[in-house]
Amino acid sequence: MTIRSAIVLAAGEGVRLRPLTRHRPKPMLPAGTKPILEHVFDHLIDAGISELTVVVGYGRTTVQSHFGPSYRGVPIAYVTQEKQLGSAHALAAAASRIEEPVLVVNGDQLVDRSIIADTIDRHESSGGATLGVIADAAVADYGGVITDTDGSVTEIVENPTDDRSYWLNAGVYALNPRAIEIMTGIDSTAGEYSLVDGLSALIETETTVAAVTTDGMWIDATFPWDLLTVAETLLETGAVACERAPSARIHDAATVVDPVVVAPDCVIGPGAVVGPNVCLGENVTVGANATVEHSVIDSDTRIGTAATVIDCVAGRGVAVGPGSTVVGGPGDVHVGETIHRNEKLGALIADRATDRGGVTYRPGTIVGSEVSIRAGARVGGSIDAEAEVQ
Repeated sequence: MTIRSAIVLAAGEGVRLRPLTRHRPKPMLPAGTKPILEHVFDHLIDAGISELTVVVGYGRTTVQSHFGPSYRGVPIAYVTQEKQLGSAHALAAAASRIEEPVLVVNGDQLVDRSIIADTIDRHESSGGATLGVIADAAVADYGGVITDTDGSVTEIVENPTDDRSYWLNAGVYALNPRAIEIMTGIDSTAGEYSLVDGLSALIETETTVAAVTTDGMWIDATFPWDLLTVAETLLETGAVACERAPSARIHDAATVVDPVVVAPDCVIGPGAVVGPNVCLGENVTVGANATVEHSVIDSDTRIGTAATVIDCVAGRGVAVGPGSTVVGGPGDVHVGETIHRNEKLGALIADRATDRGGVTYRPGTIVGSEVSIRAGARVGGSIDAEAEVQ
């Protein structure tokens, strides 16, 4: 039986991406100029999925208002995970809707059509569960999969640290109803119910769990600077096309250096230089003689006259004043209690933060939402939401 339905897990916040996730969940952050979740939907539909069930939780109204009851003609049903207690708990919220084999994917990671299609195709000849796996050096940061010679999964390890040969778990699962029943009936670990624990429980029942190896694109944005890498990868691979929307106004004296995406209703002023590796969301203005390089600038943001913005992630409704400078990375970035050294981030400027011009952002600066920065200030480190920097 061909799998035609998918459950998309999109209930999490993405705490390591704060302050961008203060007003919206991680799946709604920009990958290029559209939400991560929109890319996920596109790849599912392109692989033949014709029904979508989305598990929402944190920021669920943001997801539902953006997509509504359907996307590209495919109906969407929403299920709410009231408390975010892990991926298996999220799947359990949708379990009552499952009557036939179904695909389960994460709504906050980019996986291309080939990984999805390969997993579906392999599952038609396998047992209770099939997962897509890839060869990736980042396996220690995610989940590792051990297989035997026939491709059956023998062990799944979260954040493996030993020197065995692991495949990376791409977070794409084809599951039969009985497998879901077992996976969602597990006990919690430290108060959470994870799909990895559920799959381990499935293996213990001697149910066939197959792995399909694929070389499709897989990208995750764990930290703010990863959004720059996501955009660059999408542009370089052609997954996002370099384009200028017809309604964008680009002055004849401006310079646009591809790869660049310019969304509808953007304005690029005379003498401005935009690119390479820049994504401008809807209704962004880049002022005269400003420079923007290697940056993701979300909708309704203004880059002032003669400002310089390099290696920057800017949220919605940000105002970078005239003559202000984001000098670019690398820099030391504070995320929670951890300092990440020498990351390629000039600054993260969250939604509706404003500077009055002539501001210098030290590499690695994190500016919270609705922060106000006085003219001529030098800022660095992490600035809490709604602060006024004098």
